[in-house]
Amino acid sequence: MVSVGRGQPTEDHGGQHLRRAGLPSAGSRIARWRLVDISEPRTIADLGEFGLIRRITAALPAADSAVVGPGDDAAVLTCPDGRVVASTDLLIENRHFRRDWSTANDIGHKAAARNFADIVAMGAQPTSLLIGLAASAELELSWLDSLLAGFAEECAEVGAAVVGGDVSAAESVVLAVTALGDLQGRQPVRLSGAKPGNVVAVTGRLGWAAAGFAVLSRGFRSPVQVVNAHRRPEPPYREGIRAAELGATAMTDVSDGLVSDLGHLAEASGVRIELRGDALAPAAKLRDVSSALNIDPMTWVLGGGDDYALVATFPNDTRLPDTWQVIGMVNEGSEVRVDGLRWAHLGHQHFR
Repeated sequence: MVSVGRGQPTEDHGGQHLRRAGLPSAGSRIARWRLVDISEPRTIADLGEFGLIRRITAALPAADSAVVGPGDDAAVLTCPDGRVVASTDLLIENRHFRRDWSTANDIGHKAAARNFADIVAMGAQPTSLLIGLAASAELELSWLDSLLAGFAEECAEVGAAVVGGDVSAAESVVLAVTALGDLQGRQPVRLSGAKPGNVVAVTGRLGWAAAGFAVLSRGFRSPVQVVNAHRRPEPPYREGIRAAELGATAMTDVSDGLVSDLGHLAEASGVRIELRGDALAPAAKLRDVSSALNIDPMTWVLGGGDDYALVATFPNDTRLPDTWQVIGMVNEGSEVRVDGLRWAHLGHQHFR
């Protein structure tokens, strides 16, 4: 039985307590009572910090590579390759996601996916996640459980697991996620390896998440296929290792926009990227949405992020599988050009 405090008598009724709602008025002998169900916790406040940690740990998959997993001061992992690929992302409520636009399950999927995309863009296999969560004490546990299910389901897509994390109180939901990966004996595919004469190829969707964001920003919830691309991206995980095995010279995931992310690759490699507009024609669904919203769909394809497609450079004699589409060439020079012209929409940048 949980105490309700001095001056608040209770009676046990099978997990429920009768709690006096207020003192009787002068001269009255009648006290009012209300039924309060305290049998099941409903918010983070009902669990407390360590109860919250136990709930998170129980909901998420354990890692085979963990010699020491969640519950100790730090995780201890095996590392057969001798090298670890690591990446960290922050997701802040109302900046990276909105709870009125996306379900908790969607947010869990997206938080894991954007980190795993960084790992596969290096040509590595994702293995583990560490999750930091800050939230209000009043956050409902049903929302938390759905978030954790999203993390677990996305981990299952790549065979990864959760090895640790942290929790804290905050006014809004903040997620700090670190992903780890295994190169499995391969060399990492970096931004700096593109060479003049290489072809540029992409796998995955471009512009869909940005189109979904535009739809949601106008107050609409359909077309569902486009909106869901913003809510829950689908990175082409298996193509990262495949690209590495095919001899990709440089690679990155499209998180901030194709031109923007290729701009980082061009700068790191000291080359110019020449893209062909005809090879980047928007999908029919995007053209339909763009017509309805009066927006040029190429702004989404070239400047939209959050799809987490993979774009890579390959020797020009590489026989690429059908999952990859050649969209341009690497030449001497600098910057990124589309049909010979600089593209004005450079994608997302924080602090601007």
